[in-house]
Amino acid sequence: MTYDLIIIGGGPAGTAAAIYASRKRLKTLLITSEWGGQSIVSEKIYNWIGTSSISGKELAENLKNHVIKSKGESLDIKEGEKVISIVCLAEDGLPQDGGRPSSANSANLFSVKTETGEEFTTKTILIASGSGRRKLEAKNADIFEHKGLTYCASCDGPLFSDMDVTVIGGGNAGFETAAQLLAYCKSVTLLNRSDSFRADEITVEKVLKNPKMKAIKNVNVLEILGDKFVEGIIYKSTKANSQENITLKVSGIFVEIGQIPNTSFAKEVVPLDEYSRVKINPLNQQTEIKGIWAAGDCSNVLYHQNNIAAGDAVRALEDIYLYIHTK
Repeated sequence: MTYDLIIIGGGPAGTAAAIYASRKRLKTLLITSEWGGQSIVSEKIYNWIGTSSISGKELAENLKNHVIKSKGESLDIKEGEKVISIVCLAEDGLPQDGGRPSSANSANLFSVKTETGEEFTTKTILIASGSGRRKLEAKNADIFEHKGLTYCASCDGPLFSDMDVTVIGGGNAGFETAAQLLAYCKSVTLLNRSDSFRADEITVEKVLKNPKMKAIKNVNVLEILGDKFVEGIIYKSTKANSQENITLKVSGIFVEIGQIPNTSFAKEVVPLDEYSRVKINPLNQQTEIKGIWAAGDCSNVLYHQNNIAAGDAVRALEDIYLYIHTK
């Protein structure tokens, strides 16, 4: 069977597209390893339109339920699977030019392969695979992961009740993590690499008012200290003429230093930017390859938010529908 559309990803972008595709009765397959995207680890989300406050787990469950209720006969779902490759097919159904796009930047069909070995054929693809967490590159960081160093405050935060902890990262995720930890940790020290915070000013102001909170700018994290578990962190100021290494004693380290797009499966087919994000036309979300669109955190749009991802996916779906029916 050949699908009209395969959607890769079950976050806000992928689920929004699936709901619209079902309503337009496009024969669609949604493939996702999990629901909710990056937001699943958020304790509270305050900017999802239509709700004043919702947890990441609740949002993920709501997205999943909405898709399932919209399923109908035209939408299939492959849950708990990852896509590992996309291959361009010629008219005869065989790989075109080694599975890569031709000089005309188009393909008649595409084959999408999952990690379990299943392959699916489709006319169009929407890449909505989101992004994963960037790992801390400091000495011993890999050794102490899950031993005091974590990338999920919602998962592990309560384990550090009444302890001194640090958050690495000055974006919205870093300050939101700090706000969460302040509810039960003895103290929270946020370390930021640059001289300014990337988080929203209102969030920064609110978090820094807490007497248990401290923020240090211009920090380069060098090493994680400890025996069996984290006992401290060594950092150095990035300011000119600063030579001193500083030790901060903490029992927990929460890392929020950005994302890495989940696009490795598509790198042989669609052009990526220097950050491995899929290059798209912001007018319609289409890539340089006819028949492939991208939306959400995996795309090279300027801003990445849940609401933006959902809107961009709807824009893509409208264009996909037009493409299929006018091709």
